[in-house]
Amino acid sequence: MANRRLAPAAEQPQDFAFTPENADWARGQIAKYPEGRQASAVIPLLWKAQEQNGGWLPQKAIEAVADQLGMPHIRVLEVATFYTMFALEPVGRYWIQVCGTVPCDCCGAKELKAALHDRLGPSGHVSADGNFSWLEVECLGACCNAPMVQINQDYYEDLTPESLNKLMDDLAAGRPVKVGSQIGRISSEPKDAVNTLTDPSLFDGSRVGAWRKRFEQTEGAGPSEEGTKRDEAASTEARVADETKPARPSAGRANESKAVDAPAERASAGETPVKPQDQADARDAQAPAAQDPAVEEDKLLRTEPPQHPAAVGAGDDVPEGENPEARADAAGTRPKGLDAPREDRPDDLTKIKGIGPINQRRLNDLGIWHYDQIAAWSPKEVAWVSAYLAFPGRIDRENWVGQSADLAGSKD
Repeated sequence: MANRRLAPAAEQPQDFAFTPENADWARGQIAKYPEGRQASAVIPLLWKAQEQNGGWLPQKAIEAVADQLGMPHIRVLEVATFYTMFALEPVGRYWIQVCGTVPCDCCGAKELKAALHDRLGPSGHVSADGNFSWLEVECLGACCNAPMVQINQDYYEDLTPESLNKLMDDLAAGRPVKVGSQIGRISSEPKDAVNTLTDPSLFDGSRVGAWRKRFEQTEGAGPSEEGTKRDEAASTEARVADETKPARPSAGRANESKAVDAPAERASAGETPVKPQDQADARDAQAPAAQDPAVEEDKLLRTEPPQHPAAVGAGDDVPEGENPEARADAAGTRPKGLDAPREDRPDDLTKIKGIGPINQRRLNDLGIWHYDQIAAWSPKEVAWVSAYLAFPGRIDRENWVGQSADLAGSKD
């Protein structure tokens, strides 16, 4: 299996956005899920982004899908790198995915991989004419017709190195090709000969007719029929008398048993519904402290790996061993703060996406209390705060300055 890594930076596009048609399609996919569950649309949106980008998925497309679904970039990157259906590097006009799991491996997948390697070179590389690239993947679910490959959207089964090479020749030349089994097999029927369900009586009605005739003969037996029915009834009654069983499953206990020591039972017996020991245990038990959802969200966001900020003045030469203020001073200019909030009424900075209670307290410690203060930050001040909070690039990525300007304007 190939390593699942993003393409080199030199091959990555600078930006990505859905076309108007694909954007409408993406909104339709998201609308299928209830509020708060939009992340469930991540796979179809990544698939559409890959299709739009010529068959492979660049980093900017992954980030665009993450932003549209309100997910951290790392979460969507985890999905894209897990599933081999997503190509993380440029692919050829025909992308060949070779199944390499046990059924295909036993039936000739090794030979297919050798043929592809001889013709195209190592996996993950596009051929010189731009037509082909290949990759070994896990099971594609066509085990009965092994070995097989998937080329773009179609399956090609029952392959040999010779038939695979001919298939590639036809594709490169623009000739029509046969999808599915390459040996004429229909669906997943036996490979060599069809030896099951061949009895004609299964299909011409003769077998069913034989059973019907037998029952008709039994019904026309005359007086003995009544005797047979009486014997069957007597046998059934005797069996029921000897083999009694409840009318419904016991669900793990006898049907006759009653709940014991329940509050209702204790009250009917004149006792207190709740035992004193249970009350004492409840008083002693300490409920787990409820976490503020915003705090949890802030912790989740902090798990995203830092990215280099676009702001001026924040470089890789920031000393790792210095305290936060020393690191920030090396990255930019500290923004001017206030000794106290104006009129003792600070703004709720957690309304800015990306700022939770923890970051709000840290900003307050710097004298940042109001939206208009953040809205006025220069690039060097953004770089200073980014380094101080240990979130390089996040302020630019989440546009704190723009969000703050909007919030400050809505107060006016």
